[in-house]
Amino acid sequence: MSQATNQSWGGRFSEPTDAFVARFTASVNFDQRLARQDIQGSIAHATMLARVGVLTEDERDAIINGLTEIQGEIERGEFQWSVPLEDVHMNIEARLTDKIGITGKKLHTGRSRNDQVATDIRLFMRDEIDVIEAELTRLRDGMITLAEREADTIMPGFTHLQTAQPVTFGHHLLAWQEMLARDHERLLDCRKRVNVMPLGSAALAGTTYPIDRHVTAELLGFERPSENSLDAVSDRDFAIEFTSFASILLMHLSRMSEELVLWTSAQFNFIDLPDRFCTGSSIMPQKKNPDVPELVRGKTGRVYGHLMALLTLMKSQPLAYNKDNQEDKEPLFDAVDTVRDCLKAFADMVPAIEPKKDSMYEAARRGFSTATDLADYLVRKGVAFRDAHEIVGLSVAYGLKSKKDLSEMTLEELQQFSAIIEQDVFEVLTLEGSVAARNHIGGTAPDQVRAAASRARDALKALQGAS
Repeated sequence: MSQATNQSWGGRFSEPTDAFVARFTASVNFDQRLARQDIQGSIAHATMLARVGVLTEDERDAIINGLTEIQGEIERGEFQWSVPLEDVHMNIEARLTDKIGITGKKLHTGRSRNDQVATDIRLFMRDEIDVIEAELTRLRDGMITLAEREADTIMPGFTHLQTAQPVTFGHHLLAWQEMLARDHERLLDCRKRVNVMPLGSAALAGTTYPIDRHVTAELLGFERPSENSLDAVSDRDFAIEFTSFASILLMHLSRMSEELVLWTSAQFNFIDLPDRFCTGSSIMPQKKNPDVPELVRGKTGRVYGHLMALLTLMKSQPLAYNKDNQEDKEPLFDAVDTVRDCLKAFADMVPAIEPKKDSMYEAARRGFSTATDLADYLVRKGVAFRDAHEIVGLSVAYGLKSKKDLSEMTLEELQQFSAIIEQDVFEVLTLEGSVAARNHIGGTAPDQVRAAASRARDALKALQGAS
């Protein structure tokens, strides 16, 4: 038998496909990952065909039993994948026909590989989104718990990576949590558009068979069938949207990773990561490298590349399906794997972070982090802000020369810059007084951090309930 007649489309061809072209155009080496979803969609399709009378009940049962057996073969590693059969769909259909005979060839009635693969990818993405959402929930929950625990732990806040004002470690963690909360909403919003069923669109125009797409959609758990057959078989917006979500999420995780890498350094010495999230050096025995956050930071560029690949893949395609779309799977699969693994690593690691509170506190004392508090104090005493700014600037210059923080100066030293300053100034120049003074929603006061953590946990539970 020639290679051409070994294909579902071989009847029209007069010579076999070139061996290199067969390998070049085949996708089975990577799309076999969709086998479970392909069988799931085929079982629903066969069930629907029997319900509308296209298949008999016996034919339906033979197909479903055969597909179930094939699923077992795949799970046990016994299934023989064939490159000449091109893809996951034809490999499974050929095996089904081997097992149950001509009835296996009836399974493809009323559908095409075009709507079949689009359905498989959506089923796959829906499954993976649910796994990713669970890991994201676990990370957020762990982050909120750590923020509550560290609501009183003072550390320096930075702008331009320069000491700016004191904040609490809990407040900083909740800033991370806010990023993830937006990512969580984006992911669930993406899932809504993934959960639309293309099956029944056939090659591009629908089918003449009396199919019931609502039945198939219900069997597969889709929200609804797609509205337009041309769009349904050629749309990959949902994959681009997911990869866009993934890029934004990885950007956020990369920012967090950068801070974790800095904080574990001897120069910062703010936190300790457990040994299980770090590695050593082959030549320097003292080293403890924060490899997990470094790798997450590095993998961010990989996901950005997948987003650009998918956007470029789709940008010039006329309707409807084109072979180009075969190239959607490898970047999408890798983006899914990368996001899932990065979230798992972070969800395991973040709750285990141990802050070095003394180092954080000492760092907050350096760099005149309460300078703004002194300016605010002067303004409350009636000094114009610009004048207060100058007074504090002179105080800081004096502190640099005398190597004293503002809180370490005597009242007399401070009064040389403004006679308005009184003994009560030290209530705002302490780190504790500074953070406690930001006692409003969104502020870094410990009570506000605890209240914000409680709201974040409630919002997380509500989001879980809604999904």
